[in-house]
Amino acid sequence: MRTVAVVGASLAGLSAARSLRKQGYDGRLVIIGDEPHRPYDRPPLSKEFLAGDIGEADLALETDGEDLRAEWLLGTRATGLDRTRRAVRLTDGREIQADGFVIATGAAARRLPGSDGLTGVHVLRTLDDARALRDELARGGRLVVIGGGFVGAEVASTAYALGLDVTVVEAAPTPLAAPLGQAMGSIVSALHLDHGVRLLCGVGVKGLSGERKVEAVLLEDGRSIPADIVVVGVGALPCVEWLEGSGVTLDNGVKCGADGRTSLAGVVAVGDCASWYDPRAGLHRRVEHWTGAQERPAAAVATLLAGGAVEPGVPRPPYFWSDQYGVKIQFAGHAAGADSVTVEEGAPDDRNVLAVYRRAGHPVAVLGMNQPRLFTRWRKQLAAAAS
Repeated sequence: MRTVAVVGASLAGLSAARSLRKQGYDGRLVIIGDEPHRPYDRPPLSKEFLAGDIGEADLALETDGEDLRAEWLLGTRATGLDRTRRAVRLTDGREIQADGFVIATGAAARRLPGSDGLTGVHVLRTLDDARALRDELARGGRLVVIGGGFVGAEVASTAYALGLDVTVVEAAPTPLAAPLGQAMGSIVSALHLDHGVRLLCGVGVKGLSGERKVEAVLLEDGRSIPADIVVVGVGALPCVEWLEGSGVTLDNGVKCGADGRTSLAGVVAVGDCASWYDPRAGLHRRVEHWTGAQERPAAAVATLLAGGAVEPGVPRPPYFWSDQYGVKIQFAGHAAGADSVTVEEGAPDDRNVLAVYRRAGHPVAVLGMNQPRLFTRWRKQLAAAAS
């Protein structure tokens, strides 16, 4: 291959570029990013950066002196992939032809319908999002977080520490039930109540009120929650619309094999936009976690450079972590499909627990709350069993 284009300049794209060079690719490397920023770390945006504990320089993912010998095209978005011309079209009018492509365009935060034009309403996905939200939180006031997932919970925790009045609204009866299961989701989300943060579950949001600036969140049960600031944390959508008509199969993201290969030769996908096949479960999954964006590009790049001739391996069980109210939460595996969950160590009421999820007696996932050593041991066991 004379030219490889990496479309996406966040962690997954950077990891792919590093893997290309590490695996011996010495041709032309073009990295395209829709944001004007060099690659940065996203997990601290909802925690240390939002709290003002670290600055933008601390978010940099590239190491001092790192040189990938790449052409960086930042601040421009991909608008299409021409499979005949083997070219990516960009919003600035340029067209980048390449022999191989790595799709790493990530995902975009879902927004609340009808919130456009109202100041004080935020999502948190990018550095620019975090800058705007940090400035508002510094002024204090009443914050309503819509969505009790991990990003929403981390924002609530950070805002609580900054002294804001915080309410979390979650449409599901139990926050975090999808990734953690109902029992453990209830235990983890109780951290809000432990710290005096209001948690309203089982009720949807009807809309927002306010003329130019948000004044309240209107719930479907008729209640109105006063708000000076609103953060919408209701998930993300894969950024793959630019691939429509390209020949790349889309299904809740870019549909891939267990090694990142797509339906189009010479094209692989990684990161939040990629729906990789999971041979353990027999289905495709999008894994929107930092570890996957760092680890999986190596396999995808090997597939790309070998022209698909390598045997796909089994991806490691997904892993993610969250820091809320001083508690380190770690999770590995898949809770879906587990038929039991047992507490192996600690006490749920103390928010200090190691829980193992099993299916037919076999461990399929593990959750740790302030149990890093035991969690690491169990995570290794899960990875060994999956390989």
